[in-house]
Amino acid sequence: MSAEYSKKTLVSCLKELHLSTLRSCFESEAELARKESIQYEHYLMLIAGIECQARRERRTQRFLNESHLPLEKNLNTFDFERLPRKTALQARALLDGAFLDRKENVLAFGNPGSGKTHLLCAISQELIMKGRRILFCSCSFLVQELMKAKSELKLERMLKKLSKYEALLLDDIGYVQQTREEMEVLFTLLACRYERASIMLTSNLPFSKWEGIFKDPMTTAAAIDRLVHHSVIIELNVKSYRLESAEKRKEAEPKKQ
Repeated sequence: MSAEYSKKTLVSCLKELHLSTLRSCFESEAELARKESIQYEHYLMLIAGIECQARRERRTQRFLNESHLPLEKNLNTFDFERLPRKTALQARALLDGAFLDRKENVLAFGNPGSGKTHLLCAISQELIMKGRRILFCSCSFLVQELMKAKSELKLERMLKKLSKYEALLLDDIGYVQQTREEMEVLFTLLACRYERASIMLTSNLPFSKWEGIFKDPMTTAAAIDRLVHHSVIIELNVKSYRLESAEKRKEAEPKKQ
């Protein structure tokens, strides 16, 4: 069997097996292996590792794209110094993703501008880098999507589609002023994921004011119960980051004579 025929056959096999990275690198790695007298098994391990790494990187990029996360809200741009030490430690403890394995929820409360969304988005990005699947969306948008699915008799299908994500990051639940039907689809989502997958959410409203969201006291209590039962609650009782930035800019401006 000629070397050229062997190469064409190998390329064809790698293409059929969808090993695109290995197909592009096996020749250069083989040449290096010959020069360094690397054993066959070690060469195979090297090129298999290159293929696996490339697949992990493609998977991470795919997960980031489908997450709809605002990628500028990451750990590098989040100022942990603004947080009380206990809160910072609590937040960093989430980076290992163990709460996803335990199907726990992460509930972040605080005033507007306190960094709730930034913090949970940053944590989510780090978890996606580790191979976890997370979807970010505003609560009001998701409720409308659920309502649309319900009207088209596709609610069950949508809930099943959402179940592929280990966590749903629902932003700004406190801003949702819902009709009874909207409240019902949101509650259905929370009940569907209870003890099956995680919810991450941000809210400006404490639980004592959630009746304004769900309208009905019993439904409010049931929703809170499902969220809190297995959860990590983060309270960001800090000054608005946007307000602080505005004040610093103002201080930096030259004073008028």
